[in-house]
Amino acid sequence: MKYIVTGGAGFIGSHVADALIKEGHQVIIIDNLSSGKKSNLNPKAEFHQLDIVDDATIEPLFKGVDGVFHLGALARIQPSFENPDLYFRVNAIGTRNILALAKKYGVKRVVYSASSSAYGPDVSLPLKEDFKLSAQSLHPYGSTKRMGEMLMRDMGRMTGGPETVCIRYFNVYGPRQTSAIDGPYATVVGIFWELARKGKPLPIVPDGHQRRDFTNVRDVAAANLLAMNSSQVGDGEIINIGTRTNYSVWDVARLVLQLPLDTATEELLKSKKCVMLPPRRGEVRETLADISLAKKLLGWEPKVSFEAGIKELLTL
Repeated sequence: MKYIVTGGAGFIGSHVADALIKEGHQVIIIDNLSSGKKSNLNPKAEFHQLDIVDDATIEPLFKGVDGVFHLGALARIQPSFENPDLYFRVNAIGTRNILALAKKYGVKRVVYSASSSAYGPDVSLPLKEDFKLSAQSLHPYGSTKRMGEMLMRDMGRMTGGPETVCIRYFNVYGPRQTSAIDGPYATVVGIFWELARKGKPLPIVPDGHQRRDFTNVRDVAAANLLAMNSSQVGDGEIINIGTRTNYSVWDVARLVLQLPLDTATEELLKSKKCVMLPPRRGEVRETLADISLAKKLLGWEPKVSFEAGIKELLTL
């Protein structure tokens, strides 16, 4: 099969491209390298340094394509407060462009990388896909990712477009993740991993007892391929991709520092292995995914536990 992977030079997109190539598929990567890296690219993929906002330049690539994995987006909560218009152009208009071109060239299915950030703060745990979401999200990033989900439904099979399915990721981590060298708003696992390697203290955003459902990137890549091939989806379904368990920020620090999970927070601060930072806007207190729908519709369940995934990272 012939697939497009937008954002295929990025953290998650590069793993999706690798998984497709491993199965013998032809892969076209579209990435403007605003956050993606050439070092992430699979040499067997056809790479085009283009922007999904410019539909005219990417249009020729859609001819003869069987499916699209749409991972191209601006990520991270904090920067979205600083430039909400750019987030709208990339995450909403860029997604509209992908869907319009998929329809024009008869692409069968588009798999959309959604985000658990779309849930916002006003839900009970575990997070279920059928929760009625509040009118406002916490931040422009979450709002624009939610817009993408709506576009998948409205510009999908309902209106003569491609089949679509949205998979909501929960805190993805693993090899190639952003780290401390990518700035202060990289993923917490990546920041901690990079700083621990250098013997530097790990920064804790108050109060460190926030809990997240961390999902290994290999499991996320597998979910993408299942979503492309499942006969039980195609009408814009929203499906959680998480692990059914969560860890606090302090737990992440302990695991990265290879300390017991019962190590006291006071000990971590006193030893200067961790330092406290000012609080941030837009942070929810806790995430925890209900993944029963993923199992039912995709036959997917996570295979890599968080503790095993962190141990693997520490060997890199």
